[in-house]
Amino acid sequence: MLAVLCLTTAAAGETVKDVRRKMGSRFEITVVHRDEATARQAIEAAYAEIERIEDMISSWRASSETSAVNRLAGVSPQPVSQELFNLVRRSVKLSQLTDGAFDLTFAGVGKLWDFNNPSPTVPEEAAIRAALSHVGYQKIVLDSAARSIYLDDPGARIGFGAIGKGYAANRAVWVLKEQGMAGGVVNAGGDLVAFGEQEDGTPWNIGIAHPRQRDRIFARLHLTETAVVTSGDYESFFILDGKRYAHIIDPRTGFPVDDLGSATNVCPDGFLYRRSGFERARQ
Repeated sequence: MLAVLCLTTAAAGETVKDVRRKMGSRFEITVVHRDEATARQAIEAAYAEIERIEDMISSWRASSETSAVNRLAGVSPQPVSQELFNLVRRSVKLSQLTDGAFDLTFAGVGKLWDFNNPSPTVPEEAAIRAALSHVGYQKIVLDSAARSIYLDDPGARIGFGAIGKGYAANRAVWVLKEQGMAGGVVNAGGDLVAFGEQEDGTPWNIGIAHPRQRDRIFARLHLTETAVVTSGDYESFFILDGKRYAHIIDPRTGFPVDDLGSATNVCPDGFLYRRSGFERARQ
């Protein structure tokens, strides 16, 4: 994991933890409640919410709304739920704020890189240039009145690999709060959102793993009602001719970012928006 939850023990209350594989990553949900059975019911509800989010945003599931948008790229607008429309609209805003460093349409060039291949290769520059011609958040056309999303380039595709887990973690925390949990942490493969306090009334103790010494924690954070989002070049990568290529792709160049080993963002929530924003996301 990129961020490590360090628990303390106390006589009061009950800490319950459940680890599962979701959205292609390791999810870990930890909650504090006086009754273990109630805590486990809340965890089940949170995982059900994560599954619902994956059904909506997964580009690997043909039945998802995201896949429907991609299938109609260059053809016609696709009506979508208000939730997905809001999510894409906020993603486009984030692209504008970062001058395209974040871009939902990166999927077109990202698919050229296979970090799970036992014999990895660097894509040809010509292939990257061709794929980049279909990348650009400006290709996403939003119609609020029709509540539709249209990709005006037949080769454009959207994907939520960069922010999907953070959004799912936000929603899972919201469900846990609705279920009456006093405190907890949702860790979505490094996208971690904490609320409330530990059993003993102290803030959550979060450790940040060293990018080159995975068994070493080089920083600790004590927090509540906060997200800690960490990513680095050591989770999914390959080394070829002495150069490290990691899974964090710059959508402006088509190549992996190579100037940082690890980056941690401490922010209001896992999607980089204030909590009031994601709490209203489904309205």
